[in-house]
Amino acid sequence: MNYFRGMKIAIINGPNLNLLGKREPGIYGAVSFDEFLPALRHKYGSIEISYFQSNVEGELINELQRVGFDHDGIVLNPGGYTHTSVAIGDAIAAIKAPVVEVHISNVHAREDFRKLSHVSARAAGSIFGLGLRGYELAIDWLITH
Repeated sequence: MNYFRGMKIAIINGPNLNLLGKREPGIYGAVSFDEFLPALRHKYGSIEISYFQSNVEGELINELQRVGFDHDGIVLNPGGYTHTSVAIGDAIAAIKAPVVEVHISNVHAREDFRKLSHVSARAAGSIFGLGLRGYELAIDWLITH
């Protein structure tokens, strides 16, 4: 992995993902992102992984714009804003860094309203329903593309 030294990847999580490990563990698992992130950084030790979480749509857009021109890739879990935020989709289209959309649950196997994504069409790819492993798969894709 030393080949990728100096590479910068941002992970951006949207609303309610600060409650991982507490919120509906049957859907989202029992591990918090704060517990998961150190293992992820260890696995990809030569890559700089930044992390940002917000429950506020505008803050997510600001962060996409902030990292979108100087990072090599972005892993984005927009949470519930996936289904409602045209503005987040527009922000992805406006930046240079490729974005991989990640959802811990399989949103297509849940309520019908969750099947609409304003992010998927703007993202380089999307990963649904693979739990926290989806973040690793997104990073793997970003470092090889």
